[in-house]
Amino acid sequence: MSSKLEALQRWVDEVAALTRPAQIHWCDGSDAEYQQLVQQMLRTGDLIELNQQTHPGCYLHRSNPSDVARVEHLTFVCTVEEDAAGPNNHWMAPAEAHAKMDALFDGCMEGRTMYVIPYCMGPIDSPLARCGVEITDSPYVVANMRTMTRMGAAAQARIEREGRFVKGLHSTGELDPERRFIMHFPEELTIKSYGSGYGGNALLGKKCHALRIASFQAKSEGWLAEHMLIVGIENPRGETHYIAAAFPSACGKTNLAMLIPPEGYRQDGWKVWTVGDDICWMRPGADGRLYAINPEAGYFGVAPGTSTATNPNALSTIARDTIFTNVAVTADNQPWWEGLPGTPVTDWQGRPYDPANGPAAHPNSRFTVSARQCPTWSPRAEDAQGVPISAIVFGGRRPSLIPLVFEAKDWKHGVLVGAAMGSETTAAATGAVGVLRRDSMAMKPFAGYHYGDYFRHWLSFDQPGAKLPKIFHVNWFRKGEDGRFLWPGYGDNLRVLEWMIDRVEGRAAGNETPIGTVPAKGELKVDDLALDGATLDTLLDVDHAGWTAELAAIGDYLQSFGGRMPDALHAEQQRVAKALDTAAIAS
Repeated sequence: MSSKLEALQRWVDEVAALTRPAQIHWCDGSDAEYQQLVQQMLRTGDLIELNQQTHPGCYLHRSNPSDVARVEHLTFVCTVEEDAAGPNNHWMAPAEAHAKMDALFDGCMEGRTMYVIPYCMGPIDSPLARCGVEITDSPYVVANMRTMTRMGAAAQARIEREGRFVKGLHSTGELDPERRFIMHFPEELTIKSYGSGYGGNALLGKKCHALRIASFQAKSEGWLAEHMLIVGIENPRGETHYIAAAFPSACGKTNLAMLIPPEGYRQDGWKVWTVGDDICWMRPGADGRLYAINPEAGYFGVAPGTSTATNPNALSTIARDTIFTNVAVTADNQPWWEGLPGTPVTDWQGRPYDPANGPAAHPNSRFTVSARQCPTWSPRAEDAQGVPISAIVFGGRRPSLIPLVFEAKDWKHGVLVGAAMGSETTAAATGAVGVLRRDSMAMKPFAGYHYGDYFRHWLSFDQPGAKLPKIFHVNWFRKGEDGRFLWPGYGDNLRVLEWMIDRVEGRAAGNETPIGTVPAKGELKVDDLALDGATLDTLLDVDHAGWTAELAAIGDYLQSFGGRMPDALHAEQQRVAKALDTAAIAS
C-alpha cells in the first residue's frame, strides 16, 4: 500500500474505532454494488419499488418527517478565527465543534455497516476536479453519491496519486432534530455531519464539499466555486456560447439549464446544451478566459413545479433509473407531485392522501438522476479543461424596479450587481409579502468564509490580460399593475440570452443607463410574442427614484459586513449612486 493510501486507511481506522461499526465496506462504484444496495434497501423498506413498466429502475425513499431540508441554523463553519467565517455563517471554534461531533459519533454505527466512499467532484481526469472521501452508515447516501459524483475505484486511484482529499464523516444517528449538526472545517478540508439523512446535509460531496469547502479552497488556489448553472447556447451558425448563471431558489435555475427554445428559434437551428444545473467551478485558462466545469455528475432536483409546461426535459430525464425522495404515489404506483396529471393516493409520508394534511408531495421533494440522461446533456460536460464562459448572469425574483435584463459596466460593477442580488418573498413562502432578502451571488447559505473576503476574491480576477465574461442581471418576474408577470419566461428567456450573446459579440449597441446597459429599441426579438410596446418599455424601464433608494439599501447591506468589505465595492456603489443623481438632475 502506498503511503498516500495509508493516510486514507489510517483515517478510516480512526473513524471505525470511534463509531464501532459491525462491518466496513469500501465502495467501488460498480453496477453490481448499486444493485446490491437497492435490493438491501428494498428489503429494509428504505426504498419502495415504483411502477417498473412506466418508470424502470425508479424507487421511492421516504425520509423522517423531521428531516426534509437543509438546516441552516444547525450548519456551522469552524475556522480558527471567528471573523474568518463572517456574519454570513454560523461559527463554532474547531476544538469545540470536534468535541461536540465526536461525542455524537461515539459508537453511533454499532450494528451498522460503515461505507467508505471515494469520490471525485468533476471529470475524473480534470485538473479542475477535486477528490473527497465520505464515510457514512447510510446506504441511501451511497446510492445517491454514486449518481451525483464520480464515485469508486477511479476516484480512489486519483486520491492515491494526489494524496489529498476532503474528509467527510456522516451518520444518520437517531434522526433526532435535537442531535443534528453539520460542521465544516475549511482549514482542515473536513466535514462532519450527524443526525440527518437529507440530501444537502448527508450527500457531503454536494453543498458541503462542492460549495462551502471548495469556495474556501478556491480562494487560496485562485479559482471560483459557485452556486451556478452552466448552459451552452448554440446559434444557427453552429457557434456555442457558454453561460454561467446564479439564482436563489424558486427562480427557475434548472428550467434555464434545460431550456427548450421557442418554436421559431428551433426551426432556425438554435440548440441548448446542459452542462450543469447547480454548481460551477471556474478558473482562468492560459488565454485569460474563465473555464468552467460542473463538479457534479447528476441532478438532485426539486420535483414540485417540474411538469411538461415548465421543464419537459427534466421530466424525460427522470423517467428511468431515478431515486425519488418524499414524493406522492398514484394508484398504479407512479411518482406524483403537484403539477403532474393524475391523482395521488398516498402522500409523501405514506399516508392515504388527504388535502387537509397539506400537499401530497413535500414541497422540497427531490429526484436524484444521472446528468447523462438529460436530452440536452452536453458531451462537453466531461471536458477535462472545462468550457469557456462568455457571460455570467445574476438574477432574482423582483416584482418591480429591476429591468428584464441589464449588463454591468465592467467586472467591478458586475461584482456589485452580484453582491446586491436578492428576491422578494411571496405569501406562499413566508406569510410576509415583499420582504427583500439579499442573497449575494446566490451563495448566502454556501460561502465557506467571510462575504467581504469573498467579494475581494471576485474582484481579484480583474487582472491585466484577463478576458473576463460580461456580467448581466435578469429579472423574469417583473409584474404589471394587475399582478401578472409581464414576461412570458421559460423558453422565451432564450430571447434575452440571445441579446447577451449579441453584446458579447459586439452586435448590439444597447442603451446605456446609470445602472448598466439595457437593450435598445428593436434589439430584443419579440415580434412573434403577444407583447405590446408599452409592456416592453415597462420591462426595460429604469426608475431613477426607485433605484436611488435601492442603491442606498445596497450601501447599508455592504456596510453590514464591516471592515473586511473591499473599499472598491463601496466606491462602486457610490459611483452608481452618483450616476443616478446626475441623470435625475439632467432629466
